[in-house]
This record gives sequence, C-alpha cells and structure tokens, in this order.
Amino acid sequence: MLAVEKQGFGIIPEFFDRESIASVSKSLDEMPLRRGRAGARNALRIESVRGLAFDSKLINIASSLLGGNAVPFRATLFNKSFATNWLVVWHQDTALPVRERTDAKGWGPWSVKEGVICAHAPAYALERVLAMRVHLDHSNEENGSLRVLPQTHTLGVLSDDQTHELAKKIPPVECHVAAGGVLLMKPLLVHSSSKAKSETAHRRVLHIEYAACRSFPYGIELCTFEAASVVRT
Repeated sequence: MLAVEKQGFGIIPEFFDRESIASVSKSLDEMPLRRGRAGARNALRIESVRGLAFDSKLINIASSLLGGNAVPFRATLFNKSFATNWLVVWHQDTALPVRERTDAKGWGPWSVKEGVICAHAPAYALERVLAMRVHLDHSNEENGSLRVLPQTHTLGVLSDDQTHELAKKIPPVECHVAAGGVLLMKPLLVHSSSKAKSETAHRRVLHIEYAACRSFPYGIELCTFEAASVVRT
C-alpha cells in the first residue's frame, strides 16, 4: 500500500475470483440502470455492486490508506468498447456528491447530475477519498486502459494549464489490469485514457469511491443517497 501513498495509485491483481466477477457482470446486464454513452452512474443501487463495495478486504484497504473507517459512497460503471468509445484527456477527479448546496469556501463550481448536487471540492476533502476500480474485463492497450502521471496526487487541485504542462513533462504509466484485479487511485492523481482500438474487447470497470469521513467544514456533508434506494437481484 506504500505505492499508493507515494505514487498515487497501485494495482492488486486477481483480487476477486472469476465466479464473483461473473456474478456481478450478470446482474449489471440484467438491471435497469440508466446508461449513458460511457456507462452508468449510481451503481450502488444494485445489491451485487453494494456487496462488492462492502467487501471486507476492500473496506480494510481503504480504511488503512485513508486513516479512518472508510465507507463507499458512490459507484460508477464504465463500459468502453469499439461501439461506445471515448477519449479522456488528462484530468483530476475533483467533483463530489453533497447533500445540499452551501456557500462554502473552496467548494464549487456546482452542478446537478441525475438529481444529485455535486461540487468541485478542495484538496483537503479529496485527500480523504480513495477510488478502487474493480475490473470486470481485461484492461490493456487495445481497449483504452487508464494512464496515469505518478505522484501528481501530491500537487493539490490543478488548473487545466498546469495539468497540460505536467502531461508534457512526466512519462505516463499504462495501467493494464486483468479481470478480477483492482486498481487503487487517489482522486487528485492526473489520469486519462485513450479510445479502444479492438472491435471485440470491452473494458468494463466499476469505479467505487470510499471516504474516511462524511462531513467537512462549512457544513458540507457527502451525499450517500444510494444506500437508501437499493435494487435487489
């Protein structure tokens, strides 16, 4: 886990067995998630995804890295293929779901995504968050795997120009992860992905986010609305 703290990311291969991944994949295929071009938000509403997110091993890893009792608060399904393809430029993940809009220093701009209030958060809040990407398919150069700029998670929230300059200076690392593997990533780590080149290989990833605390200064509280609306399979 030292690699995550130093580099901003780490890979745990073969974390989940084939049967577990097949079961979650089947439930995702069957459930009526509202899907966009890139995948689907609010995946924690599906019981099988919640079961995965609350796996004790994942919780323990997240808690150890975040220094507190970590809980999952959001999950997103990404489904990249030759038919549903996209390019992601270099960026940081800075938006968090919150319960209500508050005039809070360092928070914003604000938006609403599928009925949920979101705000770009300051570095001190994002440092209490960890993303764990569970790979349902093999991720490689053929289907647009994640690319990262190591150690950039220590630089705070960056402007677009700063991100662009870093991308010219720091050699990127391709994160190839087999199905069942987990990629751990800090939100402030600068990352991107290319388009899929293979006409047959999907790249499905469950991007699950954990937080060590739900409340921040100025009355900001994370929205964990998904826990109250569960679709059972």
